[in-house]
Amino acid sequence: MKHPHLGISGRIAAAFQKAHITPLLALMALLLGAFAVLVTPREEEPQINVTMANVLIPFPGASVADVEQMVATPAEQVLSQMAGTDHVMSLSRPGLAILTVQFKVGVPRTEALVRLHDTLRSNTDWLPKNLGVMEPIIKPKGIDDVPIVTLTLFSNDPETGAVDLERVAHSMEADLKRVSGTREVQTVGGPGRAVMVELDPARMAGAGVSASGMQNALQSANLGLPMGDLIHGNRSTAIEAGPFLQDARDVADLVVGVHNGKPVFMRDVAVVQDGAMPAARYVWHGKSEKSGGGEYPAITLSITKKSGENAIDVANAVMRRVDQLRNTVIPEAVEIAETRNYGASADAKAQKLIQKLLFATASVVALVFLALGKREAAIVGVAVILTLTVTLFASWAWGFTLNRVSLFALIFSIGILVDDAIVVV
Repeated sequence: MKHPHLGISGRIAAAFQKAHITPLLALMALLLGAFAVLVTPREEEPQINVTMANVLIPFPGASVADVEQMVATPAEQVLSQMAGTDHVMSLSRPGLAILTVQFKVGVPRTEALVRLHDTLRSNTDWLPKNLGVMEPIIKPKGIDDVPIVTLTLFSNDPETGAVDLERVAHSMEADLKRVSGTREVQTVGGPGRAVMVELDPARMAGAGVSASGMQNALQSANLGLPMGDLIHGNRSTAIEAGPFLQDARDVADLVVGVHNGKPVFMRDVAVVQDGAMPAARYVWHGKSEKSGGGEYPAITLSITKKSGENAIDVANAVMRRVDQLRNTVIPEAVEIAETRNYGASADAKAQKLIQKLLFATASVVALVFLALGKREAAIVGVAVILTLTVTLFASWAWGFTLNRVSLFALIFSIGILVDDAIVVV
């Protein structure tokens, strides 16, 4: 029977009603949706393209005031000229300027980074030549820079301090980076490894070496990396260990002058030993009264994941690896507190929202059944369920993840789906 009064939608619907393959297509859509729910990565936040980047400009050997005046301020003026820039902020450190560039919402991430790179390249003459400023480094920032797992290391043993905990944390970094799906593993809150230099004024005077000259020699040898001030009556200083001055032996072998035609080594005029930088910040872990109470020095390990990876799988793999490292890399005296686990919270929220999605669908079908009848409720239920399953499969195929934003959107769309189904009925 022909229906000349039907439009395009009516003819398509009539063709599906007559086709014997329609039930098979519906079953396939249902199975594809169930498959998508199982394999789609779940995470706390959606994959938002944050158009933001840090620009690192090294200025070896320069003080904070020189970095701010000669590098940071002129760089802010140059980068603020870019089209689509929301704001530019700068932070000056000894030997380094850090500029944060944020673009306006809607500027594509790739376009923003290319624009930033071209701006830096086209303004290479914004600083005087031979000033000593090195090439700028661009480090993009995004939602994947937020840690999914943070582990806090502490110890009840008073002899285990922050330096020992930091050494354990650095040992764990290499093992945790091998976990599939992890991107960056960083230690936060440690005092930093340093080389302590205790100057001997008598030997310095005999060798004709001054304290300021030795400090300049140390800073030059370390290529401008941070170095502590002279303290305790110009008798000691701390040098942050790095790729150039890694340990006490490297510092002790430095030539700091020449006396009577012979080189003067650092070990000739000072006592050099490994140690820690003077404390600039403290991290403490507090226990509740039920757990024994008290506060202990602590170190935190932060782990981020690669884009598109399932936060739940990565977090679980990290925790399994931590359990394997106990009593080997992690000493028995060191305890680990799981202070953040976005994988567990993402799983809990995803499960809760999926339950709400099923509850909302069942409630709508029940309401239609009471108001319109059994056949109409079946039509509405099938339409809503199949539409949601196809949507979930399509979102997985396009690389989207299950997060609270996408699941809230699905719940919100049920109202529109029900309205359309009722109109069709």
